[in-house]
Amino acid sequence: MEDKRKIAVVRCDITAEACPGTGCFKAFNGRKVKFSDYDDNTEIAAFFTCGGCPGRRTYRLAKSLKKSGIDTVHLSSCMLMENYPECPHVDSIRKTFEDAGFEVVEGTHH
Repeated sequence: MEDKRKIAVVRCDITAEACPGTGCFKAFNGRKVKFSDYDDNTEIAAFFTCGGCPGRRTYRLAKSLKKSGIDTVHLSSCMLMENYPECPHVDSIRKTFEDAGFEVVEGTHH
């Protein structure tokens, strides 16, 4: 049996107070928008917030994600869109995951 591809979604800590993440999961489950290139052999293995500005949890969590076999991290739509609170740290968060060896995909359901 082939191993599943494991992806993670990091999202804005502030937006998480009002958003349960249903848009991200709906898009993933339907393989739509930024998840359209994944097949049924892909699973969301982690879904977490950045930990608050300036993305204080991302460095620590990158190590745990690697140990769990995750190779791709999606920066959620809420971190990238203008109609949400603008994330002033998205570039450094992206760099943290890239430097840790992850493929980084910008966006989820928008």
